[in-house]
Formats: sequence, structure tokens, C-alpha cells
Amino acid sequence: MSSPKVLFGFHAVGVRLRTAPQSILEIYVETARRDARMRQFLQKVQEAGLKTIEADALRLSRLAGSAGHQGVVARVEALPVTNSLDDLLDGIAVPPLLLVLDGVTDPHNLGACLRVADGAGAHAVIAPKDHAVGLNATVAKVASGAAETVPYFMVTNLARTLGELKERNIWCLGLSEEGTQTLYQSDLKGPTALVLGAEGAGLRQLTKKTCDALVSIPMLGAVESLNVSVASGICLYEAVRQRL
Repeated sequence: MSSPKVLFGFHAVGVRLRTAPQSILEIYVETARRDARMRQFLQKVQEAGLKTIEADALRLSRLAGSAGHQGVVARVEALPVTNSLDDLLDGIAVPPLLLVLDGVTDPHNLGACLRVADGAGAHAVIAPKDHAVGLNATVAKVASGAAETVPYFMVTNLARTLGELKERNIWCLGLSEEGTQTLYQSDLKGPTALVLGAEGAGLRQLTKKTCDALVSIPMLGAVESLNVSVASGICLYEAVRQRL
């Protein structure tokens, strides 16, 4: 059985409260905070039949490992991962839309990517086990609940996984300044995996070679690249625009 994990912040704890309240072991709230947002949160806790534990800001910071807890920290059971990537893909009735992140190690970037993936209705986010960040409390906080709703698969060999996606006729589109056409010239209506690298480093060479094609986002100003979460949002919502 997985050991309990920590969630913090109104969004992350609120989504767990809404989707799996039975998995919450303890909820700590800041004694000194009783503004409208906290009162609304406490009402939801009460409606779920749960109780809270009063704590000061310092204790909450220690529990969360961060001062950005907003006065709310929860100890929760890890939710069971019932699907492998293959099982997930087998169960999708519409053309899959996947976000693949190659080398994203910053938890704030991953959290933001998960949030935009949830908003765009992406079916999963995929990353390599090495050179990537896992789902920790900071990721969950930044993701504002999306870490609970978007399947996140960490794979042993990213190039091999891309190859397996291609065998399923999923078009693997890498984002790179070397792209011969722009994102907006690409057809994203069919089964698509959008493959993005970390800001600065970009995609690794083997990842680039494994992609079906490379595309770029037009950069019209002085900066040379975008934050990976911003680029993910642009790519995913272009797919959404084309599919609507």
C-alpha cells in the first residue's frame, strides 16, 4: 500500500475533497485565517462529513514543505493508478490528445503543464522516469487540482514509448525551432501526441529523431523561446480549436 502524501492549497485539497473525500486522512487549517474563502472551504469539509485540525502557519509550512499552503494542508492516501497507458488508450473512443514532456524537471512547470492539459481535455501527460519531476506536493499545488484528474505516466524509455504510440497511428509532433513548418500548418484533428522539451534545452536528439515531424511556434519578438507550460497551452489549445 502506498504511503500517505501531502496536498496543500485550496485548489489541490478542494479537488480531492470533491472527487475522493474518503481518501483524506487529515485536514489542517490555519487557526488565524477565517476569511470568506476559508469559510467556504470549511463548509465543503463539513458537507463531506470530515473534520479539521487547527494549526498555526509555521506548522502548516512544515507539513507542506512550502510557505505557499494558503492555510490548508491535507494528508491523503495515494489514489490507485488503475490504468496503464495502453489501457487508457484502449478505452478512448475519440482521437487521443497526449502531451509528452521531455526533460521537464521544475515542479512549477510540470504543475502548470498539468493544469493546461486538464483545461484542454488532454487524455494524459507522459514523461521519462529519468530527467523529469514526479508528482510532489508543489506540483499538486501549482496544478490546482489537475494532478488529481490528468493521468501522468512516467515511462522507462521515452523513445520506445513514442514508437509504441506511432504503432497505434498516433502522430508524434515535436516542438522545435528546427521545425520546417509552424504549429498552425499542422493537422491536429487526428490522434496526436504533442512532444515538448524543457525550456532552454529543448528536445533531446533521440526524441527529435523519433518524432514523426517537428514544428515551431512563430516567435515574432526578441525572445527566442517560451516557457514549456506556455508552449504546452498554445499547442494543446490549437488542437482544441481544430477539433471543435
